[in-house]
Amino acid sequence: MGNPLTENKQIIKFILDDKPLNASSEETIWQVAYREGIKIPHLCHKPDPGYRADGNCRACMVHIDGEQPLAASCIRKPEEGMIVKTTEPRAIASRKMIIELLLTDQPKKENSYDSASTFWNWADFSNISESRFPPRENANGLSDFSHPAMAVNLDACIHCNLCVRACREVQVNDVIGMAGRGANSKIVFDFDDAMGESTCVACGECVQACPTGALLPSTISQTEGSTADKIADKKVNSVCPYCGVGCQLTYNIRDNKIIKVDGRNGPANESRLCVKGRFGFDYVDHRQRLKVPLIRKEGIEKKWDDEVDPDNPWTHFREASWEEALNIAANGLKKVFDAFGGDAIAGFGSAKGSNEEAYLFQKLIRTAFKTNNVDHCTRLCHASSVAALMETIGSGAVTAPFTAAQDSDCIIVIGARPTENHPVAATYIKQAAKRGAKLIVIDPRGYSLTRYADYFMQNRAGSDVALLNAIMHTIINEELADKEYIKKYTENFEKLKSKISSFSAEEMSEICGIDTDTIKAVARIYAKSEKSIIFWGMGISQHVHGTDNARCLISLALLTGQIGRTGTGLHPLRGQNNVQGASDAGLIPMLYPDYQSVSDPEARERFETLWKISDLNPHPGLTVVEIMDAARDKSIKAMYIMGENPAMSDPDQRHARLGLAELDHLVVQEIFMTETAFHADVILPASAWPEKLGTVTNTNRQIQIGRPALSLPGETRQDWWIINELGKRLGLSWSYNKVEEIYNELKESMNTIDGISWERLEQEGSVTYPCDDEDKPGQDIMFTDGFPTQTGKGKFVPAEILPPDELPDENYPIVLTTGRLLEHWHTGAITRRAKILDDLEPEAVASLHPKEMRRLKVEPGNLILVESRRGKIEIIARADREVPEGMIFIPFGFAEAAANLLTNPVLDPWGKIPEFKFCAVNIEKIPVEKTERG
Repeated sequence: MGNPLTENKQIIKFILDDKPLNASSEETIWQVAYREGIKIPHLCHKPDPGYRADGNCRACMVHIDGEQPLAASCIRKPEEGMIVKTTEPRAIASRKMIIELLLTDQPKKENSYDSASTFWNWADFSNISESRFPPRENANGLSDFSHPAMAVNLDACIHCNLCVRACREVQVNDVIGMAGRGANSKIVFDFDDAMGESTCVACGECVQACPTGALLPSTISQTEGSTADKIADKKVNSVCPYCGVGCQLTYNIRDNKIIKVDGRNGPANESRLCVKGRFGFDYVDHRQRLKVPLIRKEGIEKKWDDEVDPDNPWTHFREASWEEALNIAANGLKKVFDAFGGDAIAGFGSAKGSNEEAYLFQKLIRTAFKTNNVDHCTRLCHASSVAALMETIGSGAVTAPFTAAQDSDCIIVIGARPTENHPVAATYIKQAAKRGAKLIVIDPRGYSLTRYADYFMQNRAGSDVALLNAIMHTIINEELADKEYIKKYTENFEKLKSKISSFSAEEMSEICGIDTDTIKAVARIYAKSEKSIIFWGMGISQHVHGTDNARCLISLALLTGQIGRTGTGLHPLRGQNNVQGASDAGLIPMLYPDYQSVSDPEARERFETLWKISDLNPHPGLTVVEIMDAARDKSIKAMYIMGENPAMSDPDQRHARLGLAELDHLVVQEIFMTETAFHADVILPASAWPEKLGTVTNTNRQIQIGRPALSLPGETRQDWWIINELGKRLGLSWSYNKVEEIYNELKESMNTIDGISWERLEQEGSVTYPCDDEDKPGQDIMFTDGFPTQTGKGKFVPAEILPPDELPDENYPIVLTTGRLLEHWHTGAITRRAKILDDLEPEAVASLHPKEMRRLKVEPGNLILVESRRGKIEIIARADREVPEGMIFIPFGFAEAAANLLTNPVLDPWGKIPEFKFCAVNIEKIPVEKTERG
């Protein structure tokens, strides 16, 4: 909670417990008392961001001189000259009576669901352990264990309504409510459904808000033993390792196990989490965890379609000591280097590790092998967005955080599904929509965010350029463009205007499938709103024309001056937890850290000096898909892969695995036996995120520290230590002893983080870059006065309409699009091994419109065959009205039905990103008698 007295608000002078105090006009008595360290019980109030005071439990009553009734301090504001007493006997007695009355309906503390709950803490504070009143008669039969993640025990519910506000107002999921009257009132899910059958998305906000244990994580509610066994013996503050939101969290540890996870008040999440961040950490203890170095057995050849049982890798691998494994790993790489040169070697780093690991990894590849063949998964998600941003405004970073939605009047979400892929970021968008901001959602598929949208534009897949050009045509034609901004801060406008002249809404309507009036209405809202912001995702970037899509969005913002001010901007939502930081740290083939070109002699000289080496390679390296092509062609002969799974994530998976199988030498650094590790010569067991110390950078450009909560299992080692040891064996004079040393060297290479020291991060927890001074905050809103381009201006780059590379035809009449599910992440290597997440979504499913299913004579749950020009898979059909007819959606995180066996590897020519979002497939129903399911 910040100090409201530092804000520009009216100051109120009053007396609290005989102490003269100042309060802001926005503060309540309870908030002032909290700030001053005065404890007042509270059960229906939660002092976290997003929670309004309700005043219904009356546990926080205080005396005010001159007033007969006691006042609820959580909703009563101080007034000038007011005298408030929290220790007045009548107020103390009232608060105790409330606790005692509520205690009547609680299980005994020794049998309670959560003996460390807020309620029991306040009962102990009030010296109340027994109640004189009889319990209610209907307390039995109020438990619900239907949900894999959470348990419901309504016999402990006190009707404080915190869970209702958590669900409706904080997370804006609208699942929990109150039903019934009087003594029969109760908390319900949807229409009094069982929790496990409701529309609950398992964010767990209600669990974190509940003051009694009526709602609990199943990890605690099902713990055997005494209530003491459910209480953490250690708490560690860290950052979530899943999406790019960068939620801060607290691990609750008991006996070196994570028993629950709480959201923490970080700048990106304000204590909120999603299902993955709250319930997705037991993978660290999974039986398939790699705990000892492995070396491929002699005589076991590599086959592209080989399968290794993660529970029994001994069919293909044998155990080794670290000394042997590291020596074989390094010697195999050196052998290829000596015989064929550095450009025959490539490295894939990880967007799920730390900045320090990313920096050290790219440094190893560039200095040990003198090649720039180093990349990571940014090539598969936002490479085209970064290419367009660098070309037009000189920076690949977001111009404003997603929390800027709170200040926006108009929000466009296009080609992104934040409620599924960035759920906590979505809460800010939903809250803004409920506040009255105009929300425009553009996507070929519908989803839950469209419920809050003023306009849902369900355009045809692949028609984004046509639609966006039509919006810009309307803005220019109706003279809604910001002429002063264009003149002062942009260039190339006349070229854009000329190109746009042929893209009227009337003509583009037929192409994109959106009616003319809607196109024009949306154009007017975006241009006329004082503050408009655009969010986009891989539905924009993962196309052969992905860079053109992003160019159009950037032109739209420049055209209207909707950039560089609070509530405005451009925000490509980053996918993995550190894809921003890994890119910043130079884990890309054409750029050093801080986006300095490998072709720039000054940049090379800077890094040769920093790294104490000569002759760095001046030529950009190969990208992810190009590297796999080169492996297939045998021009790449060795690879070092850390924390990436290209055998699952690359398009045309068969081609990718053929490339991996062709390698002379493959070193894989991993926590599980992934599909990529099947082809390894050496496997080095690494650290999971809850075991790491290091920094990460989220989609908002906020650098944050992840701290280790668990000890390393077995013979696993920290990733930075493994890279460092390989570096030594490859002839590099490295002597890193701790993570802080690596961060300090990274800081030397990046001007944008000059003001962000390791000590500052430890103290503040999060600092936004760019930041050039230790005494200044980071820059949330960028480009307030021009752009980091040669001219200082943003550049309009017009875009033509280009079709997807592969259109439907008679043989392949259906459009396939791919993506993620809420419960699973990326290739599923982690989340498929997290029990609760896998229980929530255990099988690979393909989503089709019910009409499409009827045409195919397919029922929900039937097995179907989906085939493209590259491969085929069998998968279960699911009915989904949000998927348009003529389309099928398949998530790519299920190895048993790998969507990327089907996808098209053709690349965007600028961003070198594959066209994951569009290819042609055929679908057939598999007769029941031919399936095991039958």
